[in-house]
Amino acid sequence: MIIPIILAGGSGTRLWPLSRELYPKQLLPLMGDQSLLQQTITRLANLEGVGAPIVICNDEHRFMVAEQLRKIATTAATMLLEPIGRNTAPAAAVAAMQALSSTKKPLLLILPADHLITNINAFQDGILAGMAAAEEGKLVTFGIVPEKAETGYGYIKQGELIGSLSGGKNQCYVVESFIEKPNSDLATKFVQDGNYLWNSGMFLFRADSFLEELQQFAPEMITWCREAHGAITNDLDFHRLGREAFSACPADSIDYAVMEKTDRAVVVPMSPGWSDVGSWSALWEVGDKNPENNVIRGDVLTQNTHGSYLHAHHRLLTTVGVEDHVVIETADAVLVAHKDHVQDVKKIVTQLITQKRTEANLHSRVFRPWGSYENITTADRFQVKRIIVNPDAILSLQKHHHRAEHWIVVKGTAKITRNDETFLLSENESTFIPLGTNHRLGNPGVIPLELIEVQSGSYLGEDDIVRFSDNYGRAG
Repeated sequence: MIIPIILAGGSGTRLWPLSRELYPKQLLPLMGDQSLLQQTITRLANLEGVGAPIVICNDEHRFMVAEQLRKIATTAATMLLEPIGRNTAPAAAVAAMQALSSTKKPLLLILPADHLITNINAFQDGILAGMAAAEEGKLVTFGIVPEKAETGYGYIKQGELIGSLSGGKNQCYVVESFIEKPNSDLATKFVQDGNYLWNSGMFLFRADSFLEELQQFAPEMITWCREAHGAITNDLDFHRLGREAFSACPADSIDYAVMEKTDRAVVVPMSPGWSDVGSWSALWEVGDKNPENNVIRGDVLTQNTHGSYLHAHHRLLTTVGVEDHVVIETADAVLVAHKDHVQDVKKIVTQLITQKRTEANLHSRVFRPWGSYENITTADRFQVKRIIVNPDAILSLQKHHHRAEHWIVVKGTAKITRNDETFLLSENESTFIPLGTNHRLGNPGVIPLELIEVQSGSYLGEDDIVRFSDNYGRAG
């Protein structure tokens, strides 16, 4: 059986301002209606012998990840929560341990959740081509046949041919070497040579084979991973790795920790229309372009604009006389960059973090396990929010020391608890929650509940919450 291991951690700062620390690129619908995470899972459909995935994500993203899986009717075999990011090798190690706890010698298909693949048949053919080698104990990686001289990817040099499967559609080669991201001249030579592939960061191997090699080449890492896995605690449908042990684990990638050192590494070349969507220019390259060579998302009007990526998320975006630029509009931030400099977007994020600005990690729309809220306006002693509560969801029973709240229902039905009374509100009805009052908001209906919340008081921070009861295990 193949168990997909979906690596859904990471922050994706190079796609700021759409991707942010608490709402990263793998959870965004950057191409089509599904998020990159959802696409990663759905492209495995109809691939024979594939079981339920093990999903590894950050604690802060757990409810968003679970909701996105629910929307594509997928149930994870396990959702492992990392207390801190430690790169791909420790994540794969604890996933292998989890898989071995229920299945004997499973094949693990390691898939980053933030990649784009447009040719699903070619992708699946490549997976099938690597299965025999993986079952024999080889560590299979998948190399992308390069379409151009790319300096943003690492490369794999393929060596001796060791077999051909799947009717000759894909072949399997010994890995001769891994090469760091090259300069332009070297990348051009690689493409001309024909034996070099882009390193995709996708792998297929038996769980026990990977752990054996990790034990040999990174014994300290596997010791801490075993301790972290042994200290798992359950939280609703999530499994929290032991914080202290996992935090002490060395951080390293699968490539550096194992693949560059093992003699079991093999590579399957494939051409699945792959991109790691590592920058705005990469997203322009894979996007559908209009006659002016622009990729346009949202409400956008252009005049004399060419070769640009234009994304309007919240309002009308217009451009005049723009060429080879990226313009990204969100409710609280706008990015304008030349395509040749989009790799420097992360430097802007660094400035935001240094200045302790919330735009580095939060959108104006903030997701919670019960739904979301969006800031509409903020001024001295008051702010207005739009709140959406999912069907059958309920917020915590809570109170505030410094603010009162006025709720107006604009869609759906709200179930309100206010001290000792419980009542329903319908559309165009409202209620007032005085400062210091115990209260709770729920949606008993089958459609999303939408309401406007007006807060007033001396302090309006999100940390002014005292929780008495919560369905999602959050402390107050």
